[in-house]
Amino acid sequence: MAERLIGLLFLILLGAAWSCDARQLTIANTDQRSNDTEILALNRKTDVCALCEQYTADALDYLDDTNNQNEIIGTLHDTCYRMLSFKKQCIELMDYYAPLFFSQVASAQPRELCKKLNLCPYSAKISSQVQENNCDLCKDTITSLVAKLKDPDTECKKMVLQYGPLVFFNAENFLKPEEICTVLHACPATTEVNQEELPLVSDS
Repeated sequence: MAERLIGLLFLILLGAAWSCDARQLTIANTDQRSNDTEILALNRKTDVCALCEQYTADALDYLDDTNNQNEIIGTLHDTCYRMLSFKKQCIELMDYYAPLFFSQVASAQPRELCKKLNLCPYSAKISSQVQENNCDLCKDTITSLVAKLKDPDTECKKMVLQYGPLVFFNAENFLKPEEICTVLHACPATTEVNQEELPLVSDS
C-alpha cells in the first residue's frame, strides 16, 4: 500500500509538471562553469531521458489496469476520510478528476511526455541502455520536479493551489527522492518503507 501511495504521488507530480509544460526544467547543476562540465551535464540529461521513458512506460502500464485504478481511487477516498470537515469536498474532487486523469493516462506516450517535461530532446536518438548511476539520476529528476512544483512563479504552482490544496498539503514529505526511486527500482532498497512512516494529513 505504501509503495502504491508513493507511486501515485509521483505520478500526480509528474502530471502536474506535464500540464505546466516545464520548459526550464534541467538536471545540470547550476554551479557548472566549464565547458567540460556542461558536456557532462548534457550526457546526464540524455541518461535522464532514457530513465524518464522507462519509468513512465512502467507507470502507464500499471495505471492502465482497471483493478489498479480501483485500488488507487479507494486509497484516495481513505485519505479524504481523514480530512474531517473537508471530507465531502475531497471525495467530490477525487471522483471528478480521477477519471479524467486515467483517461489522459490511456492516451499518453512516454516519449512525448518526457519531451514536454524537457527531460528528452526533440531530435536526438536516446539509447535504451540504462547507466549504472540510475539511482543518482532518478533522485536528480525527482528533486527537479519537486523544485518546479514549489516555484511560486510557475503556472504549475498556481494550478496546485487552486485545485488541490488539501491533496497536495505537505506533499514534499511524501515525495522523497530516495523513497520514490526505490519504489521505481532505480535505487537499491535499504530499508522497507512502512505505512506508519508516511506522514499523514493533519486533522486540524
